Amino acid sequence: MTISRRTLLGSGAALGLLTACGSNTGRDKASSPDGKVALGHWYHQYGEPGTEAAVRRYAAAYDKAKVDIQWRPGNYDQQTAAALLTDSGPDVFEVNGPTLDQIQGGQVVDLTSLLDGVKDDFNPAVLAPKTYDGRIWGIPQVVDTQFLYYRKSLLAAAGVRPPTTLDQLVDAAKALTRNKIKGLFLGNDGGAGVLGGTPLYAAGQSLVTADGAVGFDDPAAARTLGKLHRFYADKSLLLGAPSDWSDPAAFTQGLTAMQWSGLWALPAVHKALGDDFGVLPFPGDGPGGKPSVPVGAYAAAVSARSKHQAEAKAYVKWLWVERADFQEDFALSYGFHIPARLSLARKAAKLREGAAADVVSFVTDHGYAQPLLWTPALQTAYQDALNRIIKDGAGADGELRAVVRKAKDELQRVKKH
Repeated sequence: MTISRRTLLGSGAALGLLTACGSNTGRDKASSPDGKVALGHWYHQYGEPGTEAAVRRYAAAYDKAKVDIQWRPGNYDQQTAAALLTDSGPDVFEVNGPTLDQIQGGQVVDLTSLLDGVKDDFNPAVLAPKTYDGRIWGIPQVVDTQFLYYRKSLLAAAGVRPPTTLDQLVDAAKALTRNKIKGLFLGNDGGAGVLGGTPLYAAGQSLVTADGAVGFDDPAAARTLGKLHRFYADKSLLLGAPSDWSDPAAFTQGLTAMQWSGLWALPAVHKALGDDFGVLPFPGDGPGGKPSVPVGAYAAAVSARSKHQAEAKAYVKWLWVERADFQEDFALSYGFHIPARLSLARKAAKLREGAAADVVSFVTDHGYAQPLLWTPALQTAYQDALNRIIKDGAGADGELRAVVRKAKDELQRVKKH
């Protein structure tokens, strides 16, 4: 099972603790034969060719410790969650988190000092969910994001301007639905799975406020989510596509005039369509609305069970703070991603022109990340409600009120730990 970086923008499934872990981690030896400290570093198995060779090359270039790279196939989140409870897990590990449970449980090491003097150069949207109680628990590696692709020629033929409000997007999707082409593709489930909290942020709301309260207990949230049913009612959504939203095939093959997908798809879209496409954030809605794009980042974290925490922290700082060349290579040479450092994103040649430059500006100006306090239980409750609103036309007011009640209880629970 290979996992691409796009999975970090998924629904945040609960981490299990049931999977046994391999013991050949590098932590089993206090030092390597040449006397250097041995560190075990885990990565999940990427789908992009060349990534494994790259991270092994980075590790080999580090001269202050012997770093053993473990490339972990299978359910990586379960593997790492279980390994953090043992003495045979990694010293350093890649994580789509760390999770609130891992932080509150003392399973990861405080890395705040690694960003002394450079914290402001890390994208604040992806650094926020790595921060708890004022301290940083993971160093973001790359930024991934999702946004709207649109076919310039199809919009021009229909006399449709690129939409800048949600109402315009609804109208555009309807106007672009003609013959065998649908106006919009939000995934084969109609959009609940991929959109998540994005429409809430587009309404000027949030999932969780900065002080840990429910961020969508407001009539504006229900008004925006209620409009999403219009896509379904107008029959302007592509459903049952051969591949889902993460693959741009439906868009490049002309099945839809607009598609929600990710930055990783941009090279394939450009190869297929040349300059006949543009990109947009999810459009704002209502007086307090604003454009919105979701962002996410895997991070490098240090296990609290490591016997070499100081050495592990030094290695993480070297790789993800000091070695800008490796950071840019990791982001842009194997797949297509944005470096987590704002300065690197601005100067990277591949990100300075065309649609890629537009996406960098979306992330900088309109990016939001799923909050650390937004638990898997809340994600499930909210997504189920969103699915009923989109597909069944269920009343958004009632659906959201039920989620707000659950969210208030859940947020109180997690903040008590």
